[in-house]
Amino acid sequence: MFARIKEDIATALARDPAARSVLEVLTYPGLHAVIAHRIAHWLWQHNLKLPSRILSQVSRHFTGIEIHPGAAIGRRFFIDHGNGIVIGETAVVGDDVLMYHQVTLGGTTLIRAKRHPTIGNNVMIGMGAAILGPITIGDNCRIGANAVVNKDIPKDCTVVGIPGRIVRRNGEPVPQQTVMDNVINSTDPQDASMREMRQRIELMESHIEKLEDLILRLEEHERRPHGWETLES
Repeated sequence: MFARIKEDIATALARDPAARSVLEVLTYPGLHAVIAHRIAHWLWQHNLKLPSRILSQVSRHFTGIEIHPGAAIGRRFFIDHGNGIVIGETAVVGDDVLMYHQVTLGGTTLIRAKRHPTIGNNVMIGMGAAILGPITIGDNCRIGANAVVNKDIPKDCTVVGIPGRIVRRNGEPVPQQTVMDNVINSTDPQDASMREMRQRIELMESHIEKLEDLILRLEEHERRPHGWETLES
């Protein structure tokens, strides 16, 4: 554990171009969160669940980064500007992963099983990205800022968008017809709601037009001496 902590300090110094000294990187909240998690995870593995949870919550309070003590974090993990990061209990993060702020490694089920993502080695996850469910992100992948990923991604891919789609693989652009499907919602629920609302509005407008036409015909009828029998249904 202490060897990993020492390695984390060296990683922060090496991967942040703004860092000028070890003392400076020791002020980084991302580094504080990782060190606290190393200790909390050790406690969790030794069945000291309550102390590990207390430590993780104290770390969350001071750093703004929430890492469940059950999550498995690999070597040389670096969090850059890490406020708002959430990593779930069954998440697995590989070695040499770079993660920016507001990233979520979340679950999509309440079942007590593997429900959080597995992140491969040498993966970069951009600001605001959400990786959801028990999926696997392959080695050397790049997840773009604000992407939402809920499907397995093979290695050496670049993923962007909502839902996430592969735009590069093995360094080559990917044709747009191979866009990934959103396996949770094949149709955006907001789009479906908007379509239903538009249909209701169109139906109401049709009824209003018929009512207006009937009112005009009634008014015209009242101005004429003939009776109701001339009014068309």
